[in-house]
Amino acid sequence: MTEPVISVTDLTRRFGRMTALDSVSLSMPRGAVYGLVGANGAGKTTLIKHILGLLRAQSGSVRIFGLDPVADPVGVLSRIGYLSEENDLPGWMRVDELIRYSRAFYPAWDDDYAEDLRQSFALEPAARIENLSKGQKARAGMLIALSYRPELLVLDEPSSGLDPIVRREIIGAIIRTIAGEGRTVLFSSHLLEEVEQVADHVTMIDRGKIVLSASLDSIRESHRVDGRVPSLDEIFVARVGMPAATESDG
Repeated sequence: MTEPVISVTDLTRRFGRMTALDSVSLSMPRGAVYGLVGANGAGKTTLIKHILGLLRAQSGSVRIFGLDPVADPVGVLSRIGYLSEENDLPGWMRVDELIRYSRAFYPAWDDDYAEDLRQSFALEPAARIENLSKGQKARAGMLIALSYRPELLVLDEPSSGLDPIVRREIIGAIIRTIAGEGRTVLFSSHLLEEVEQVADHVTMIDRGKIVLSASLDSIRESHRVDGRVPSLDEIFVARVGMPAATESDG
């Protein structure tokens, strides 16, 4: 139980001449919400792809639950719930068909929990995925990611383009519920105000390098000026030189 859920050591990744990750090291123990923040193109999604085993480390190492996600994808992915901004779900399926289809892949699927989520997200069983709004699709994706009670929940920009009500559902109550059950959440976003609401620990990444990684409380205290605690947005600008939410993709 003391072994980190995520352990990344000196991870470097290059695409041609571009260095996407530069000697990144992270350790994430169990049972907390970790915010991974940075502008679009900073390296957040590349790091997550290594965590999911979609990319092999060119140098350094990645271990999830002590396992190599590339060498043992079943052992790792069966314990991870994942939701991204793209959230590609089969549009031809109905909500109830999507639930039945997904449940076949996960022995730990919890039918009662899935039904509770479906009702709380107001998803009609007969509704086709292709006819759902973007917010409803995000709810459906979250239902699938949560219903087998994964030990690690990875959210990669899950709230981009969603209305405030859906954001509150995904970013607030659900994340806190997961962490409260002793599971771990990695929440990647360029929307720092959302991360600030839910994260216990924050890692800032810029141009592939970790510029700051500590508990949110200690980050706030260490940047206090004249008794005033700045926002995470202000701290990011002070560290990186530009707001996280305005840099273009790269």
